[in-house]
Amino acid sequence: MQNTLIKNARIVNEGKVVESDVLIKGQRIEKIARSISASPTDHIVDAKGLYLLPGMIDDQVHFREPGLTHKGNIFSESRAAVAGGITSFMEMPNVSPSTTTIEALEHKFGLASQNSFANYSFYLGATEDNLDEIKRLDPTKHCGVKVFMGASTGDLLVEHPEALDKIFEQAPTLIVTHCESSPLIAENQKRLLETKTELEIEDHPTIRDAEACFASSSYAVELAKKYHSQLHVLHITTEKEISLFEKGPIESKHITAEACVHHLWFSEQDYPWLGNRIKCNPAIKSVQDRDALLDAVKNDRIDIIATDHAPHTFEEKNQAYPKAPAGMPLVQHALSSLLEHTKQKRLTLTEVVQKSAHNPAIRYGIEERGFIREGYFADLVLADLDKPQTITDQNSLYKCAWTPFDGQTFSATIAATWVNGFMAFDGTNVTQQPNQAMSLQFQPSR
Repeated sequence: MQNTLIKNARIVNEGKVVESDVLIKGQRIEKIARSISASPTDHIVDAKGLYLLPGMIDDQVHFREPGLTHKGNIFSESRAAVAGGITSFMEMPNVSPSTTTIEALEHKFGLASQNSFANYSFYLGATEDNLDEIKRLDPTKHCGVKVFMGASTGDLLVEHPEALDKIFEQAPTLIVTHCESSPLIAENQKRLLETKTELEIEDHPTIRDAEACFASSSYAVELAKKYHSQLHVLHITTEKEISLFEKGPIESKHITAEACVHHLWFSEQDYPWLGNRIKCNPAIKSVQDRDALLDAVKNDRIDIIATDHAPHTFEEKNQAYPKAPAGMPLVQHALSSLLEHTKQKRLTLTEVVQKSAHNPAIRYGIEERGFIREGYFADLVLADLDKPQTITDQNSLYKCAWTPFDGQTFSATIAATWVNGFMAFDGTNVTQQPNQAMSLQFQPSR
């Protein structure tokens, strides 16, 4: 494997932006220095004027394999991810059949070992009665257990208090939660249908409102405090929920929170023109909620930024609102949207890197990734902040062939992505083979 020498990069890492060279040898970062002399066999990348970031670690994706591969699969969606600067992902259990046994979990690892362009891990899904499977999780290999504390599909909804108590008390890994109250959602929907005959997309944030989110997320936090569980609450969407989480460095917390790129970008003002393209659960809410999420990212109440990438076919999304599935494809343009926030002075580059790379690595205990450090795996992204790109359905790489950002121009472009030292994306094409990615390894949190 040829060494790669990245020259003159503006490295964004651990709270600083420093111009330096980076030498990649094999799968790892060999040396970081102001000036590194090239050997005759080095592949030279001149990064003058460009920014080098640790690859984004996306702790929440739905790649739809097995069973739902008409929407996407590990090959297609991880390919789009590396084109967007995501070098590692953790994938959710709501596939078909649901990933609720260790056997099913290991099957997905086998699929990824042959088909993934990005490094990977997978969650086990909690049910009302699979505690024995949860207790078999390997904290060094499996990223966590996913608990749907609200509306879900199949057998993944967990609402019985006794089942939740046991999961929070006995899970050997991080517990991640989707928090919405099914009874409150049902009440909201019933109330709306008393005043109108047909629900519309504009009703979505009213049906799945702040109270439904807060009731469930506050319950999860209460359980985690009761059992001192390691809890990570996914995709916070409301200003009210932010009060549940403490400010401070992620290293000091056993309860953490996440925001997703679409909730930081869109608001309910976008429903009239984007319609079901931005239907997701939890719902995109008000401008005030979106701005509060951005503030919470900055003040360290929200610890991680992820995508919740969840593709559906365009035909599925074009059904009437009540039938259209929730979720959207996001991995290819997630980092670009975050870099646009830096252009608009809503976030800084170091904050983006902290929340999308450093903090996921810290929270999950991912070994030797998430930072630009000598000896670490070379999972890197080179970004050109002054090369605009216009996103279209046609230039997206998702199997579903559409994007909620269709027509949006971002100021920054991903110029290259490296996964384990291999150039996975050269700014135009995905260049590596999928079997060069690796299963993530973890240091157990408890």
